[in-house]
Amino acid sequence: MGSLRSARLLTSVCLLTAACVDTKDVFVQRDLYTEPVTAAEGFLGYSDVEGKAPVCRGCHGGKYEEWANTKHANAWNALQDGGQAQESCEACHAVDGKGNATDDPAGWVATRDARYEDVQCESCHGPGLEHVTNPNATRPLASILVGVDLDNGCGECHRGAQYPYVDEWAQSRHATTTNFAQQDASCTQCHETRGIFAAWGVDAPYVEQDQEGVIPIVCAVCHDPHDGTNEHDLRYPIDVPNVATNLCMKCHHLRSVPDPSSSRGPHSPQGPLLLGEAGWRPPDFMSPTQQFIMPHGSANPGLCATCHMERIGATGDGASRSTGHLFTAIPCLDGQGLPTTGDCDQAQRSFQACAGSGCHFSASTAQTFYNYNRQVVDSLAADLNALLAQAPASEFRAGDGLITTAEGARFNAQLADMAGSVVHNPLLMQALLTASIKQMELDYGLQAGSAGVLDHIPGVLP
Repeated sequence: MGSLRSARLLTSVCLLTAACVDTKDVFVQRDLYTEPVTAAEGFLGYSDVEGKAPVCRGCHGGKYEEWANTKHANAWNALQDGGQAQESCEACHAVDGKGNATDDPAGWVATRDARYEDVQCESCHGPGLEHVTNPNATRPLASILVGVDLDNGCGECHRGAQYPYVDEWAQSRHATTTNFAQQDASCTQCHETRGIFAAWGVDAPYVEQDQEGVIPIVCAVCHDPHDGTNEHDLRYPIDVPNVATNLCMKCHHLRSVPDPSSSRGPHSPQGPLLLGEAGWRPPDFMSPTQQFIMPHGSANPGLCATCHMERIGATGDGASRSTGHLFTAIPCLDGQGLPTTGDCDQAQRSFQACAGSGCHFSASTAQTFYNYNRQVVDSLAADLNALLAQAPASEFRAGDGLITTAEGARFNAQLADMAGSVVHNPLLMQALLTASIKQMELDYGLQAGSAGVLDHIPGVLP
């Protein structure tokens, strides 16, 4: 049975908090939706199944156009075409109580009606019947909170042995570093969802936008459910070597060079280091040749994600696997051969992601290069720190607007000491340390303890 509503032609604009606002005075009668059966629990689904047009499109045309390019919009066919479709999978590939606050059964689970195929607007926003009936009285917002124990949000579908996105995220630093945002409001731009949204200009409303406390870096920070422009429905691309537009680097790009107004060392410099832009440069600094300046960038289109989001384990056969959402490069492996948090011996780590970067032929080759570069960087850093201990105290003057040789060299030593620096750009790291040692010797009349290490060619196995 069709539900008739008055609609003005051509220029309808629909607001989130009010009914459709019209600018023409021409009215027609048309069907906005077909009344759902009682068992559907108020879910409307598609008004046009063949055209994949949700009822919500009637007012929210712009969001529909964005959603139409996402993976959610083709979730049903993706399941059927995957060769392993099972009834137990269908609830996460259709409109029902999964992903929203409605209890099952509802929508597809209750009716098996094709109008509920695909992950549509209501999958996240909940049933739309009440809102369509009285738009001024209701505002069906989606929740952005995720967790392995929540019965709402992304985690209802994106978790479990085969798809442990939320399971892994919950153990990652994206989920556990909110303490920085609690301690310092200036840290919210990278450590708390609302702060990140504000910094990135994301203003879409959601259930928790006014809640007290902090919200960790949830799925919706990196993924935009309304926009499929970028692969994996990401808000920004991951294959662009630019700190302003690369998704990971939008936060991992902060203090990568010394600040003349502060004595603080590097802070989240991974992006610029990978791209060859980090570190203090002595007056006569000679960079490695361009082909070596960012070895993990020039031949590695996935950039950060290649190493930090390696998928490990079986797919599609019911076995456990990893989705890379621990965000840990060369991760420790558990007894099942899957990534785990915590520390371990190097023999228990996986270097498999390195073999897929375009730089290394095998995981063992990558491990050999890692060990060599680690040894060289550690040796150079030890020499530099020994020289810094002998530098005059007057050379360290915080906030005077100048960067002395000692201050710049100390910054490079601190950069070398950060986890991952030897991997993000080993050749640049070695060049920065070598140049810093030479400049310290020249400016302060000092002598490095193991000068022989300076004779190596950066980054090349002897």
